[in-house]
Amino acid sequence: MEDVQPETTERTNAEKAEIRAEENYETSDVFLWANNLVPIKEELRIEIFLFNKNYVVYKTNVSKDLRKTLEPLLIDNLLEYVLTGAEEGLIVREFEEGEAEGKVLQRTRLKNVDSARVLLSWLKTQEHEIESFVEEEHDFKRIKGVLVRCSHPELKKPFYIIKSLPGSSLMKGSTAWLMKDGRFVPFDADGSLQIPADNQLLVLDQDIYVFNPAKLESLFGYNAKKYGIAIAKMKMIGETYKLSYQEESLEAMVKGKKALVNKLQKLDPTITNQEKLLEHADDIGIELMLDDNGAIILMDDKDLNKFVNLLNDDYMESPLTGLRYEIKSKKLIKEPDEEELLKQVL
Repeated sequence: MEDVQPETTERTNAEKAEIRAEENYETSDVFLWANNLVPIKEELRIEIFLFNKNYVVYKTNVSKDLRKTLEPLLIDNLLEYVLTGAEEGLIVREFEEGEAEGKVLQRTRLKNVDSARVLLSWLKTQEHEIESFVEEEHDFKRIKGVLVRCSHPELKKPFYIIKSLPGSSLMKGSTAWLMKDGRFVPFDADGSLQIPADNQLLVLDQDIYVFNPAKLESLFGYNAKKYGIAIAKMKMIGETYKLSYQEESLEAMVKGKKALVNKLQKLDPTITNQEKLLEHADDIGIELMLDDNGAIILMDDKDLNKFVNLLNDDYMESPLTGLRYEIKSKKLIKEPDEEELLKQVL
């Protein structure tokens, strides 16, 4: 069955609910959460979901025998890290304020990480549409991670644990062998799954606690430092070029788009101007639409990508063959001065 995202109308309703929640936002307290969880951790209802690279969520069925192992595997390490950390001076710092360091647990707002919001919207607005995972239909190799929902009558809201599933943790039965009694025998199952034991991401209400920053980026494409630079570059672009777009801001158009965020890191928006950019686009056959006021129209991601590619000088016509190319990567003969780049951002 074809993967689909949540329906637009329901996602809109979810967005409205998030706006209301945003107005009443209160920072969560991971230390209080850990203390309150200790007495009830063995009574938690733990549900396992898988999600693929498009953030489509699937239900899983877990046997009673396996349920006994979920709490020690998923909860105990988190509690130990937080409670032991509290005794040793662990502090919580916003993810956007700096790099990870010892005795610091980073936290970011769920609203900052669009792909994570999309993921959780399945459970919050369309759980009735979530299919059960079936290997023959959905394929283990397309699975990106595991989403765990933990709930209890004494908890006002569920909390969520998110972990990345590397390819090595997923095995199809047809390609795996089983070691039994000192010899290999056929693996009599559709497949196997090994959930990593390390702490990665914890979602409490509207906050994501980032135990492993690399996982936040690999799972959801969010890197606070890179995104901050991208926002600064988009501000410079807005000041240098006349643009027309439907989104509330250029920053909103870039948000969640990892490739664009990466491309904006070293891009210099002031190296040319609108007139030269339009001339270059016309010369190499890249169509840009203009409104009645001469502003470049950015209707969708396709238009935005073309515009940023032009700014980054990613299109060229070979003087040797006359062929036109989109350049995926290039290296300057002389790299720009890093201090100058930093001044541009600041």
